[in-house]
Amino acid sequence: MEKNITDHEYKINRFERQKLNGHNSFLVFFTGLSGSGKSTLANALEERLNKNRIHTYVLDGDNVRRGINKNLGFSPDDRSENNRRIGEISKLFIDAGIVVLAAFVAPYEKDRKFIKETVNSNNFVEVFVNTSLEVCEKRDVKGLYKKARAGEIKNMTGISAPYEKPKKPDVEISHLNTVEESIEMIFKVIKDKLELKEHG
Repeated sequence: MEKNITDHEYKINRFERQKLNGHNSFLVFFTGLSGSGKSTLANALEERLNKNRIHTYVLDGDNVRRGINKNLGFSPDDRSENNRRIGEISKLFIDAGIVVLAAFVAPYEKDRKFIKETVNSNNFVEVFVNTSLEVCEKRDVKGLYKKARAGEIKNMTGISAPYEKPKKPDVEISHLNTVEESIEMIFKVIKDKLELKEHG
């Protein structure tokens, strides 16, 4: 099949789209346990960027699994495929000149590495929302931990499935940081990346 696929050279490229938007495009990838605060931070960062007239789009487990990935479960293989697709979707958004904010558990180091390689390391900012299992269980926003402890959910990250912590994240957020403090920490890291460079 691949031998029948040909890349078509379009006249409008990523840099042309970035120039139209007035900023660079890349992926900010939030990883951490369920209930750690990933989506809350992605939402708050999007608000901050929106005020600065930055074009953004948020990807999270709920909006991706309702559509593109609705055929996937939570087995290790399905989780890896879920993350592979997230990487490819993010790559398209980056090519469209948009800053992507992705909030996913993404428990395996190899899958996060794959996403980083897919979008190119220059276009990847990893934010580790380092909230302990104890705090996440207390929050249990979706009631998932309670179900996992009762044996109703299999392959629950942190309970019956592993979470491999990022070794060198670009930003590490603690549950002790306020949302405002966290956004300031992330913004400091991405501020220079937003500036449009001559070669896109």
